[in-house]
Amino acid sequence: MKIYTKTGDDGTTGLQSGPRVSKTDSRIKAYGIVDEINSILGITLTYDLQEDIKKILTRIQNELFVLGSDLSNPDLSHKKNRISKEMVSNLEQDIDRLEENLPALTNFILPGGNRAASQIHFSRTVTRRAEIQTVELAENQEINKLCITYLNRLSDLLFVIGRTINKQNNVSDVIWSSGKDTL
Repeated sequence: MKIYTKTGDDGTTGLQSGPRVSKTDSRIKAYGIVDEINSILGITLTYDLQEDIKKILTRIQNELFVLGSDLSNPDLSHKKNRISKEMVSNLEQDIDRLEENLPALTNFILPGGNRAASQIHFSRTVTRRAEIQTVELAENQEINKLCITYLNRLSDLLFVIGRTINKQNNVSDVIWSSGKDTL
């Protein structure tokens, strides 16, 4: 089977349930950004990470495929490959477990620290963009609302993972400064 079909040469693409839409459709943009997150996490997994973080990120990568599938199928009567409450709950459990080992935040922190943590913070910002795009999609088309919840929770988890990676590598969070005390 060839990787190219030439069917998208006219600027359209096919959705799971069959219809063709413009490649600028909100639905295509939403799952395209989800794919971008997955790629960033793939890069992050090339770093030397502790096993607990690798497991979480690998699970998230698989769930992002489900999320992309969910967003690419406007026929909500199809129940296969949909984001579930359990997936959202798993993200919440990961957040709670990882936060137990982190110092309480008393300041805003900047994206940074070591390279892996910085990459995670980058994926967090792209996740926020995916969430915004998915909310826009939901304003105009019917979607599985758990997709928005999942992305919201995922960005929170990625923030915590970034902090966790820094702590695991004895790197301090980068504290935000208003600039008043640095002039």
